[in-house]
Formats: sequence, structure tokens, C-alpha cells
Amino acid sequence: MQSGLNYEKEKRQEKHCCQEDMRHTYRTDDEKKAMIARLKRVEGQIRGIEKMVEQDQYCPDILIQVSAATSALNSFTKVLLSNHIKGCVTTDIKNGNDDAIDELCTVLQRLMK
Repeated sequence: MQSGLNYEKEKRQEKHCCQEDMRHTYRTDDEKKAMIARLKRVEGQIRGIEKMVEQDQYCPDILIQVSAATSALNSFTKVLLSNHIKGCVTTDIKNGNDDAIDELCTVLQRLMK
């Protein structure tokens, strides 16, 4: 009998992403919840920044909040990229799809602008 974690991992690898005719990534409910929670925190930070601008807050205070929101969004990006490499890219390479490497390189170049 498989543990739930192993089952979810195998299920993700089977359905992971990037089939030729449709590009989707299977995520567990826990993965989705964690990702959405991160995005909602960023959203809240952006709303806070908007209020600070409306209230004519001091520029350095706003800049500090912008930096915090940027950092939170970067953390989200790192988690998403890690999941993509561990799931989609790894599975594609194992299945002989070396184009996944080129796609990853292109994505990394765009992220590092």
C-alpha cells in the first residue's frame, strides 16, 4: 500500500504537464492552497501599498513595502520554478523530450531580465 505522499507524487508525474496538445500542470490540492495563499499575501501587500499612496505616506515607507511585496512574489516564483523543474522538466527528460531543457533555458532567461 502506497503512502498518500508517494501516490500524489506518482499521480503528478503521470499527469504533470506539457502534453503536446494542451499545456497544463497537475497540482495537488495542498500545492494549490499553498500557492494561492502566497499570492493572496502578495495581493494584500499591494493593496496596502495602494492605500499608502492614497494617504500620501512617506516615500521610503512605501518603498520598503514595495520591496517586501517584491520579495514575496520572488519567493512564489522560486517555489513555482522548483516545482516545474522537479515535476515537468524531470519527467519530460526521462521521457526523452530534450526540448524541455531548451524551454527551461528560455524561461530562465526571461525571468532574469
